[in-house]
Amino acid sequence: MERKKLLFLTEVAIFSAIGIILDQFSFSLWPQGGSISFVMVPIVLMAFRWGLKGGLLTGFLVGLLQTMFGAYIIDPVQGILDYPLAFTVIGFAGIFAATVKRSLEEGSMKKAAVYITLGVFIGALLRFTCHFLAGVIFFGSGSEGVPAWLFSLGYNGSYMGPAFILTSIVLATLLISVPRVATNRQMTGA
Repeated sequence: MERKKLLFLTEVAIFSAIGIILDQFSFSLWPQGGSISFVMVPIVLMAFRWGLKGGLLTGFLVGLLQTMFGAYIIDPVQGILDYPLAFTVIGFAGIFAATVKRSLEEGSMKKAAVYITLGVFIGALLRFTCHFLAGVIFFGSGSEGVPAWLFSLGYNGSYMGPAFILTSIVLATLLISVPRVATNRQMTGA
């Protein structure tokens, strides 16, 4: 039991660090934030490996670390919405962890791809919701005559849509090619 707990905490730390590194290699669309990156990949992967607790904790740490490495914060509540909360909720992809693992174990790769994509979609949608609300409440409209909700929808959708697609493609390709990556089982010698 202790060994499993140690493995869990080690993976959370490693995958959180990987998330921060991947986020540094991003394509920025907007000067105030909002970039297309692979930051969601390690969070969702942890959600599939360890379920909700792995995904939520990894996402929380990624969001917390982002606040330390140049977050764009104008208000404490906005900071929480855009960083720790937005990245924590990506971990809700873990609601599909058991189905993804079972599909991969059974060799049902199309079914696995569907549930991988659904997991990424849930995580990305919840993250988008946090950014959208922060945009409406704290940033308003970037253009005169455009309602704040419409501006926030377009602004946040412009990078979250591509991030969802890229994350889905990367994870589906990875997990279908190497299904054991989705499990947290220790590898044993042959």
